[in-house]
Amino acid sequence: MSKKTIKVGNIDCGADELFLISGPCVIEDETIMMKTAEKLKEVSERMKIKIIYKSSFQKDNRSSLKYYDGPGLSKGVALLAKVKEQFGFPLLTDIHYPEQAAAAAEVVDVLQIPAYLCMQSTLLVAAAKTGKVVNIKHGQFLAPDNMKHPLQKCIDAGNDNVILTERGYTFGYNDLIVDPRAFYHMNNLGYPVVFDVTHCVRKYGIPSSDAKGGAREFLPVLSRAGVASGVDGVFIETHPEPEKALCDAASQLCVYDLEEFLKPLIEIHNLEVKYRK
Repeated sequence: MSKKTIKVGNIDCGADELFLISGPCVIEDETIMMKTAEKLKEVSERMKIKIIYKSSFQKDNRSSLKYYDGPGLSKGVALLAKVKEQFGFPLLTDIHYPEQAAAAAEVVDVLQIPAYLCMQSTLLVAAAKTGKVVNIKHGQFLAPDNMKHPLQKCIDAGNDNVILTERGYTFGYNDLIVDPRAFYHMNNLGYPVVFDVTHCVRKYGIPSSDAKGGAREFLPVLSRAGVASGVDGVFIETHPEPEKALCDAASQLCVYDLEEFLKPLIEIHNLEVKYRK
């Protein structure tokens, strides 16, 4: 079936060209943000891959109040604006509450709905009514074809500029498992589909600063399988020093390893597009 193409900055999400969503999990200090953006810009230009810069001003689902949860809306969005001004990336950030939507939309290009909140009608409607692109992350409790419901809420609110992101199902204890059938079902909804590979290797309930809090060794095989399954974009959180990251330290990819990581993904994507045609 035909798929809607969603415009994000200079990126045609859902067209034949693979795109990347990348950046630190949570907004840290300006040095970290700019170092990451500088390397992403270099990778984008050398690999000819278009990038949406992602970082969260708030992580409201940390497993403890002791963990860093971001700088907050005003400081976080201001820092994202600096990244955009200096490097020209379109921006993506999460929102957790309807009242955050309008303020975030003044700067960012894509409002992301966290997986846990993908069925929250008031949040979806607030995001949709900004007119910005809405990236809905697939809740780990929801059958993939049932992503038609949050998608339809945005459409009914007057905004059909939607991207859908897969990040795995709850399975056993603290694991997420990626089922390739999800890509088939979500692609059939007719909107761009992204594979969030770094979140699916998290070990939930274990501190992300703990080396056991993620299974980074599975990133290559999972990302290649997802791209071969026909996704339009990949979501890879990156950091200059992942082991020192303030959130998801055990699962983020070192931004200096990103170029080599992407090479097989781009090759596989190009073959998949050729086969599809």
